[in-house]
Amino acid sequence: MIPIQNQVTLLFPSKSSNEAFARTAAACFAAQLDPTLEELGDVKTAVSEAVTNAIVHAYPKELGVVTLRLRILEGGVFEVTVKDKGVGIPDVAKAREPLYTTGDDARSGMGFTIMESFMDALRVRSVPGKGTTVTMRKRFSPRPGGRG
Repeated sequence: MIPIQNQVTLLFPSKSSNEAFARTAAACFAAQLDPTLEELGDVKTAVSEAVTNAIVHAYPKELGVVTLRLRILEGGVFEVTVKDKGVGIPDVAKAREPLYTTGDDARSGMGFTIMESFMDALRVRSVPGKGTTVTMRKRFSPRPGGRG
């Protein structure tokens, strides 16, 4: 286990308007690691996908609570956890397949694929009827003259 250097936990209702808040909060918290603009963009995209999944799929008929935990781990590792207590995913392996969606035609089915491509690690745990936890990690590259 990598030692934690800093962390914050945010809870918010599963309203679509909170997706932008979560994305921005994650970027602001990650900024203490002095990431490049590209690295920040990667984090924002992955967080956006994870939070949108929780809002759209976990609570399809009612509002629920989404938990966003942000951690700075030793060695320049940024960890994001998005957790819900919604409907859960019956088959995580199937849900991680590109183009698979349980949403309407407006959904691309690329959420997990996008998260995986923008982050270094992705773990998805889910229990039907109890919720889903998505944990992602990204190691930021040291920059010359940067975070010494």
